[in-house]
Amino acid sequence: MRDGAFLGVVAETEAAAVAAARWAAARAGWADDVAAPADAVDAIRRSAEPAEVVHEAGDPDAARGRVFEATVTRPYLSHASIGPSAAVAEWRDGRLRVWSHAQGPYPLRAALADVFGVAPEAIEVAHRPGAGCYGHNGADDAALDAALLARATPGRPVKVVWDRATEFRCAPLGPGMATRVRAVVGEDGRVSAMEVVANSAPHGNRPGRNGAPNLRAAAYLDKPFPTPRSGDVPLASGGGADRNAVPGYAIPNLRISKRIVHELPYRTSSLRALGGFANVYAIETMMDRIARETGRDPVAFRLAHLDDPRACAVIEAAAAAAAPLRARLQREGTTSEGAGWGLGYARYKNTAAYCAVMARIEVDAGIRVTDVFVGLDAGEIVNPDGAINQTEGGVIQAISWTLKESVRFEGAAVATQGWGDYPILTFSETPEVAVRLIDHPEAPPLGCAEAAQGPTAAALGNALRDAVGVHAPDLPLTREAIIAALELTQ
Repeated sequence: MRDGAFLGVVAETEAAAVAAARWAAARAGWADDVAAPADAVDAIRRSAEPAEVVHEAGDPDAARGRVFEATVTRPYLSHASIGPSAAVAEWRDGRLRVWSHAQGPYPLRAALADVFGVAPEAIEVAHRPGAGCYGHNGADDAALDAALLARATPGRPVKVVWDRATEFRCAPLGPGMATRVRAVVGEDGRVSAMEVVANSAPHGNRPGRNGAPNLRAAAYLDKPFPTPRSGDVPLASGGGADRNAVPGYAIPNLRISKRIVHELPYRTSSLRALGGFANVYAIETMMDRIARETGRDPVAFRLAHLDDPRACAVIEAAAAAAAPLRARLQREGTTSEGAGWGLGYARYKNTAAYCAVMARIEVDAGIRVTDVFVGLDAGEIVNPDGAINQTEGGVIQAISWTLKESVRFEGAAVATQGWGDYPILTFSETPEVAVRLIDHPEAPPLGCAEAAQGPTAAALGNALRDAVGVHAPDLPLTREAIIAALELTQ
């Protein structure tokens, strides 16, 4: 079947469908003259699109003292679920049924109704467990693919399973970002002002947002539904590019801005922690740098800038959990050259769970994370085992992002094809992770969500500085990134 530039084949068996699709792909020609930058992340960093001030306090311009400034970048990321996106759809008597592992069945139903021009009540979306969805991945797109193909075979269910290369090329990506932090430290050794500017590709393109379906195939139909210019997630709703861009410290003068970079050809949307991952990395590596260059202990320096006792408690919990191992390694004389410890802290979205991470790494040919200690305050914790599992998973995923993951492009197309050119953390590289929960049964439950993502990244970046004496501003922290950071200091 064909609808505009959407072309599909339906067959009785998977083998026949794969063979037919390969036959068609080998004979199809596609026009693609979309302009693309030579370096997508550098284009984001250099963007001159208008910036929006999202938070301001005091007068940062009036602050006087020693100035510290740095810009960090994160690449585009893939959801990288082990299983690719899939869906089953069936049209029968003018009604559509879809079985999907999408994160939002109701937004998907509304988006499908928009594409097919039917009432939402004529569509049923049944959620089924599938490959992990860390926000907006390809699951919704696979559902539309299946529905379009099923429309050509009414009364028959059609299953669509994307292959690995399609998953990398076609699913929405986590946006590339560049976050600049400028801090002023007064004569009393305290941070008196901080400015944060987060440049980012869009985070808010879930199905139905900005008045469009935001489904991949919908943009290519005979009656197309192009993706409109994206709005960002408001800070009052947790933020998108500016998530966790407001420092969680008692700093009297603040100016926080974001710049959404639209003029890029890559499809992006929500990926776990949104802008919080890069913003916490930027702020926390800056706090660590100031502490070290002013001769302060990184833990004590942070505690001196906090007026929330729950924030102090998670930092103290992570440090206390790590203390026995640090003392034993020191006592046994087994602290090796190239080993380092780092701390990262944030309160997720500035309103949800508090999380502090202390990590130990060893640097040789690359970075190996050996031990991670977490202090977590999620308010009332209903299921401690679930909270620990969620936090451990966030730590492991954040380590993978921080050390390994980066999508490659060739012009306007995603060039990443599979696990060979998109490595993720392996079982043998997974460190010991210990989570210490601070339960507040009298307080509202905050949930764990993605509280560990940013602090874990920051802990690794700060551990690298502790180990080899340099700050690596560009993620992931590969061997090449570390060498580049070392060369900048020479």
